[in-house]
Amino acid sequence: MANILIVEDELPINNLIKLNLELVGHTCKQLYEGSAVPAAVADGQYDLLLLDVMLPGLSGLEVLERVKDAVPVILVTARSQLNDRLQGLRLGADDYIVKPFEILELVARVDAVLRRTKAVSSTFAFDDILVDFDARKVYRQGAEVALTPKEFDLLDTLIRNRNLAMSREKLLDIVWKYDFEGDERTVDVHIRKLRKKLGLDKQLKTVFKTGYRLEV
Repeated sequence: MANILIVEDELPINNLIKLNLELVGHTCKQLYEGSAVPAAVADGQYDLLLLDVMLPGLSGLEVLERVKDAVPVILVTARSQLNDRLQGLRLGADDYIVKPFEILELVARVDAVLRRTKAVSSTFAFDDILVDFDARKVYRQGAEVALTPKEFDLLDTLIRNRNLAMSREKLLDIVWKYDFEGDERTVDVHIRKLRKKLGLDKQLKTVFKTGYRLEV
């Protein structure tokens, strides 16, 4: 997975971001002020920079101007900082996320930028399973397993948010979209099919009164 630099001066937020990005497989380093960032990214070891706008030392926008050609950047801003977000995009930020944010949104935005910049592999392997995201194919013990489009989309979502609990409602929103007219039992049916086809009884956990979590 990716090597990510988190620059956020609020320690609880910095730690929360690090914890959850590491849960889904990334490696993270933390900084807490802006002036240390240009030197940190100079050697090209980072695949992504999560950069708060309001920082001691150099501001996030000042840092962005100095490092935008060296590493993809997602700005982290407060809800009231519309001008900063617009300026950041004009300066070359790849995306932004607004505080307070949901962890699943953060993971999704990180994943989207990493895929656009080709910083992550297009395949993922665990146990005896190999998933090819670009080809939308899944193999178990070397043999292709036929999944329906929705089964693949559900597996894709669970993998990209692995080790995080996902509610049935959130899975419906992501996989079936907001205009889906069915109910949450649709998720349960597709989970059962994935467990059976891929032998995921142990890895694909039911989270009591919530939903599901793929433990990898």
